[in-house]
Amino acid sequence: MASISPYLTFAGNCEEAFNFYRSVFGGDFPYVGRFKDMPSENPIPESEGDKIMHISLPISKETTLMGSDSSEAFGHATVMGNNFSISINADNEDEAKRLFDGLSAGGQVTMALNKTFWGALFGMFTDKFGINWMVNYDYEQKH
Repeated sequence: MASISPYLTFAGNCEEAFNFYRSVFGGDFPYVGRFKDMPSENPIPESEGDKIMHISLPISKETTLMGSDSSEAFGHATVMGNNFSISINADNEDEAKRLFDGLSAGGQVTMALNKTFWGALFGMFTDKFGINWMVNYDYEQKH
């Protein structure tokens, strides 16, 4: 069955926040991706390149804290109080599609469920109750 993780969005200080969380929880970041490292059809402003596109910090076997920066340069600014999502990591494509379609029904899809450059099936939406969700299925499963 799918696992669920909190996904936090920051207004440019994601790296600082996650270094703080690591100082409290311990552990290491298995992945830190910056906006300058991702393929993009639109040039990223130099001032935004070092901001965090994605970071994760395993808290326990079942829980991973994830996060990123956002800004108006990326299409949306962070709004405090609404700067978190629930991230679902599905076990297979069918489960990802079922969860995405079911939870997004009556809501607003912000990124359609599609294959990504990082090797996953991924999509985002706000459900009909105003809750932000992300659905992800990694094609190369790490056990």
